[in-house]
Amino acid sequence: MAGRIPRAFIDELIARTDIVEVIGSRIELKKAGREWKANCPFHGEKTPSFTVSQTKQFYHCFGCGVHGTALSFLMEHDRLGFPEAVEELASRAGLEVPREGGGADPRDRMQDDLFALTQAIDQHYRDQLKDSERAKDYLKGRGLVGETAARYHLGYAPPGWDGLLKTFGATEAGRQALFTAGFIIERNPDQQKSTGPGYYDRFRDRVMFPIRDSRGRVVGFGGRVIDTGEPKYLNSPETPLFHKGRELYGLYEARQQLRNIERLLVVEGYMDVVRLAQAGIHYAVATLGTATTPEHLNRMLRVTSNVVFCFDGDRAGRQAAWRALETCLPEAKQGRQLKFMFLPDGHDPDTLVAAEGSEAFEARLENALPLSEYLVTHLAAENDLTSVDGRARLGEMAKPLIARIPEGIYRELLIERLAREVRMPAPRLAQLLALGDGGAPARSGAPPLRPLMRSASGGRGTLISQAIARVLQNPSVAGVIEEPEQLRASGDRGLEVLAELIETAQADPHLSPAQFVERWRERPEHARLEELAAWPLPELEESAIKRELAGAVARLVSGAGPERRLDELIARAETTGLDEDEKREMRDLQSLRRPPRAPG
Repeated sequence: MAGRIPRAFIDELIARTDIVEVIGSRIELKKAGREWKANCPFHGEKTPSFTVSQTKQFYHCFGCGVHGTALSFLMEHDRLGFPEAVEELASRAGLEVPREGGGADPRDRMQDDLFALTQAIDQHYRDQLKDSERAKDYLKGRGLVGETAARYHLGYAPPGWDGLLKTFGATEAGRQALFTAGFIIERNPDQQKSTGPGYYDRFRDRVMFPIRDSRGRVVGFGGRVIDTGEPKYLNSPETPLFHKGRELYGLYEARQQLRNIERLLVVEGYMDVVRLAQAGIHYAVATLGTATTPEHLNRMLRVTSNVVFCFDGDRAGRQAAWRALETCLPEAKQGRQLKFMFLPDGHDPDTLVAAEGSEAFEARLENALPLSEYLVTHLAAENDLTSVDGRARLGEMAKPLIARIPEGIYRELLIERLAREVRMPAPRLAQLLALGDGGAPARSGAPPLRPLMRSASGGRGTLISQAIARVLQNPSVAGVIEEPEQLRASGDRGLEVLAELIETAQADPHLSPAQFVERWRERPEHARLEELAAWPLPELEESAIKRELAGAVARLVSGAGPERRLDELIARAETTGLDEDEKREMRDLQSLRRPPRAPG
C-alpha cells in the first residue's frame, strides 16, 4: 500500500497500545513499584536494569542505554522496519493501517491487485465447497462442522484443468496475475509444441485452506487431496505475497479468537490446526510444508513466550524435533518456555484430540519436555555415561549447541543440568566449554543528561534538555508558558525544538510521552528526544513542575548565558561539587571565555 501513514493514526495506535503487554509478550516482566522490570533483552545481564513505564509508555535500560516506545521496541527486538512495526501493533489493536498522499509505487499497485485476486479466489473456492456434496462429506468425515469450516474459510477446488482460468483468466492480464499469484502453471515446452502456449490450474480436486497474514489477507493456499493422490498436501509456490518460511497457518485465526495467547502449539498439518480449534484448542499453528525457520519462531515469540512443538514419536518426527530445537537455541533465554511433545504411535493431533478429548490432550502439553531437558536427554541417549569417554563426548557434543544460547540465567542453568550428567562442577564445565559471561555490566542511576546539541551559548544545553524532558513527560504543564515563540529569538536549535514542543503540548495537552516522541521519528532529534522522554526526573506535584518549567524558560529567554552559568558552576564546584556532565560543561564554558590567540 503506497503513501505515508497519517500522524493521527500513529497517535491513535499509541493510545490504544499498552507497552507492558507488547514487551511482556516477548520477555518476562515483573512488577516493581509503578514500573516493570526485566533482564534486558538487548544485552546479557544477571541483575535487571531494563524498566518499562506504563505511565510514560516507554522502556529504558540503565545498563546499555536502549530506550523508546512500543514501536521502537518492535523495530529493535523483532528487527522490523517502521511500517512493519506499525502493522504489527495495528494487528494487535484490530486496526487497518491507512495511507495518505503520494504517488503509488507500481509494485504497491501490483501487490494490491494480487491481494484483491486472492480474496476473490478465496470466495470462489468457498462457493465451490457449498456446491460440492463430495467435498462436504469429506470434511464431515474428518469430524468438522460447518461453523469451523466457515471460520477458517475452507473451500474446494473442483476437478478440471481450467476452472480458475475460465473464471479469472479471460484476458492476458488476468492470466498473468493468476500466474504471478501461483494459481496456474505454465505448460512445459513439449506440451506447448502440441497444444500451443498455455497454462493449467495448480489446485484441482482439493479441499482448500487459505493462508492469511497478520491482517487477515489471503496470501496463499494449501490444498489437501480428498481421495488418494500425491502430494497429499500442495502449497502455493513462493510469490510476491507468499513466503512459506515466514507464514504460519492459523496464527491469524488464533489471534482473532483469543484476547491473550498464553501459548502456541506448533503442529504439522492444516487439518490438525482446524480440528484442534474445533475441540476448543485455538492456539495451534502449522508451518507450511517446511521445517520451523527463525522467522517462524520470531513471529511466534512476538505473540507469546510459551511455544510447544508437537511431533510424531517415530524416527522422522524426532529428527524434525531436533531440527526445531537447533532453530530455537538462539532464542532460548529466561522468561521463555520452549517445549517438545511427542505423539503416541499411529496418531497425529487431529486423531488424538478426537480420540481422547481436549482436556487429556492439553494435559499432555503440560507434560511436554522443556528444551533444556530434551537437549540433555537426547545427547545423553547417544552416549555411554558410565564411562569417562562417553561423558566427555557428551560435553563435546553439547558445546556448540550451548554456545548458540544467549548469555544469561537460562544458559547457566542448562550448564548446571549438563554438569550433573558429565559428573563435574558446573563452573569447571563452563570454563572448559569456554562459555564465560560477556554481557555488558549493568549500571544504576540515571543515564547521562547530555545537551540536546552543543549550542553557541555553550552551557545552556543542559538547562534546555531539562526543560525538554519536563515538557515531554508532562505535556499538560506547557500551558504555563505564555509566549514560547520568544525562545526562537536567539536562533539556538535547542531552543527552537523546545519552543515547538511547548506549542505542540499546548495545542494537545493530552498527548502521552510516547505519542509526543513518535511525532519526531523522522527528524534528526528523535533519538535524543526518546532519551529525554525516558529520563527519570524527580517526581513533583504539577504546580511545582510548572514553576520549574517557567523558571527554566525565563532563564533561557532572559539570556542567562555562558558567563552567568559558568559563575554558578564555579561556585558549586567549590561547595557541593559537580557531576561529570557539569564538569564537561564548565570546561566548555571556560574555553569560550579564553581570549583568542594573537595571529602569528
